[in-house]
Amino acid sequence: MTDLPTSAKAVIIGGGIVGVSTAYHLAKLGWTDTVLLERKKLTSGTTFHAAGLVGQLRSNANITQLLGYSVDLYNKIEEETGLGTGWKMNGGLRLACNEERWTEVKRQATTAHSFGLEMELLTPSEAQKLWPLMNVDDVVGAAYMPTDGQANPSDITQALAKGARMAGASIFEDTKVTDIEIEDGRIRAVITDQGRIECEKVICCAGQWTRDFAARFGVNVPLVPMEHQYMVTEAIEGVTSDLPTLRDPDRLTYYKEEVGGLVMGGYEPNPIPWAKTGIPKGFHYSLLDSNFDHFEQLMELALGRVPALESAGIKTLTNGPESFTPDGNFIIGESPELRNFYVGAGFNAFGIAAGGGAGMALAEWVHKGEPPFDLWSADIRRFGAPHFDTDWVRTRTIEAYAKHYTMGWPHEENRSGRPCRKSPLYDRLAAQGACFGEKLGWERPNWFADASQGEEPRDIYTFGRQNWFDAVGREHRAAREAAVLFDQSSFAKFALKGPDAVEALNWIAANDVDKPVGALTYTQMLNDHGGIECDLTVGRVARDEFYIVTGTGFATHDFDWIRRNIPEGLNCQLFDITSSRAVLSLMGPKSRDILAAVTSQDVSNEAFPFGTLKPIGIAGCCVDALRVTYVGELGWELHLPVEFATTVYEALMAAGTDHGLINAGYRAIDSLRLEKGYRAWGSDIGPDHTPFEAGLGWAVKLRKDIPFKGRAAAKAQKEGGVKKLIACFTTDPEVVLLGRETIYRNGERVGWLTSGGYGYTVGKSIGYGYVRHPDGVTRDFVESGSYELEVGTERVACAVHMSPLYDPAMTRVKA
Repeated sequence: MTDLPTSAKAVIIGGGIVGVSTAYHLAKLGWTDTVLLERKKLTSGTTFHAAGLVGQLRSNANITQLLGYSVDLYNKIEEETGLGTGWKMNGGLRLACNEERWTEVKRQATTAHSFGLEMELLTPSEAQKLWPLMNVDDVVGAAYMPTDGQANPSDITQALAKGARMAGASIFEDTKVTDIEIEDGRIRAVITDQGRIECEKVICCAGQWTRDFAARFGVNVPLVPMEHQYMVTEAIEGVTSDLPTLRDPDRLTYYKEEVGGLVMGGYEPNPIPWAKTGIPKGFHYSLLDSNFDHFEQLMELALGRVPALESAGIKTLTNGPESFTPDGNFIIGESPELRNFYVGAGFNAFGIAAGGGAGMALAEWVHKGEPPFDLWSADIRRFGAPHFDTDWVRTRTIEAYAKHYTMGWPHEENRSGRPCRKSPLYDRLAAQGACFGEKLGWERPNWFADASQGEEPRDIYTFGRQNWFDAVGREHRAAREAAVLFDQSSFAKFALKGPDAVEALNWIAANDVDKPVGALTYTQMLNDHGGIECDLTVGRVARDEFYIVTGTGFATHDFDWIRRNIPEGLNCQLFDITSSRAVLSLMGPKSRDILAAVTSQDVSNEAFPFGTLKPIGIAGCCVDALRVTYVGELGWELHLPVEFATTVYEALMAAGTDHGLINAGYRAIDSLRLEKGYRAWGSDIGPDHTPFEAGLGWAVKLRKDIPFKGRAAAKAQKEGGVKKLIACFTTDPEVVLLGRETIYRNGERVGWLTSGGYGYTVGKSIGYGYVRHPDGVTRDFVESGSYELEVGTERVACAVHMSPLYDPAMTRVKA
């Protein structure tokens, strides 16, 4: 073995496909002093026993793009390196065996079209021609993606390793990392059993070992190992080398060809977690004992699809542990707890499909300090407080595994690990019919059931209008006509304090926050490309202190973004105060009357204008009242210490009795905000969208001579124009819009919906999405087109709008 270098630009820990792919891509980016360390042999952890199916379509455009990159890479790496990979683009089939599944598949086909992928819908007989061994008696239809395929995991990893070496990276096997040297919060070196390597950046791609290893340095990586089994048969007559991969989600199984036989595995509803007390020492190139009894349930399902399995010889039943995550997506990015510590792990048994693209994205992230595109759905910062508890992570991951092939219902909520984080009002709201959803461990009312109308507080899932549709409509109308109270205590809330707080925040925020005490500012925070990294509200509560409010699910991400972008040398500190503050949002045209009844402070428009924050007294509690709205109505967010929440809630509800005040939930919020045209971060806006593309340029302080992060990019785009522009689309109320439906302008595909829902005031289904054109897009361009939406492969007519559908300030409603 070559002597270990004493220094490197970056050190990668782990020699599975993701670590090796990262080394390959870093070397291609010129990081020739990249070092990869594998404690045993390449692929000896999980990669060697992966099934090797490579599918591309996901519900997120950028994750789909990342998987598509894997396919492109696997198509060329053999020619580049001269090593065989076992890669073949033999296409992939997905079956539907009931009408609801067929609806899901058709919506998936539309998603594929939105993202530029070819996906064909087939009849059962057409599918059987591609896969002659299967019984199609119960098949309603199938989807076929010709660019899917399969690979030999070990071979493709070795090819990437050779490519990495050819580009200048160094790979060391049988080299165990024992420690990371950290000084003053900075990585200084990696310590191995072969020596010390000085470095600044570490990329941990250690598979199922990642959580325990990273935790030693304060980094939280929510994943746990799960047993995953598949069998390999002897040769079966009729199995040809060009047989497509097959996914049969209604029977929980998948198939691929291997040496004339079949690989068959699946995702059972009662999965078995592994290594609850830790992974055994020396576990490498190791498998678990085959569990025939547990696998039998999948075998019985498979026999109904592929009768030839009944007489096929079984070569092996492979039981190999894989790392799975609580939400079924992988984990990538720089950790918020330790600078320059990157993670690529938790690939949920699709590491081969993701490996090429994930390695590329991780390398770009290390190289540039930011991902190549928005990877929020896989970003390590999507996790929060509950994910530090391994037992909770395991409980939720078991559910995620079991749901891998179950129906992907719209608006579906997780059931496990609940309740975890509760507002002080949880029990009261539950007693009043709240049907709760969960985000980042928080229980949040989604809607309220009225027992007098025979409603029960539980979701019944379907691809049509779900059972809560009328209840949400009731809450929506109350917000428009009277008043509602939302419990939004789960909001993430930060305090930025210090003599340099205003200077620091004005650098990070795109809008001007240097306003008088008591002012509220809606602002984005931009990256250097002008993309929207955060979307939040800032209140100035003192000369040297700001109160920052952002969405529940963005707590870790936004805290990390603000903290890491405070310019060096400025004296201010950021604190997460989420758990100390409850939030009651009083909204609707009668909200002022109700608020005036419970406080002696003047809440008139003259005394308390929009965009201001004032302390007021309610029932003995000092409440910070924020005159702001996300539903398009008059209203206040009331922020207060948690111990006063129930008292203030009861005072508001009592005062609201004569004004029609009712409880309302998050599904009403979404319906209301769609009508008013408010954007949602993570769907309508994000790092790939700029304020000028999103219709939010008014919140960017370009008219003021104030430097801020992203200013140059924002200025250039304002002057040069945009190539995509958000627009609102409305269509027949019977059409259910969920997001990802394809947008056609004058018959040409120009984008897809980023969000969708229903507007009860306008009586229309509503969607938002970006209209794209390489030569540039203006408002006139958008409005001059004739539009259709593809919904479940069917095109429906729609109208386009560039202003809010409903604006109470203008007393205007668009039909």
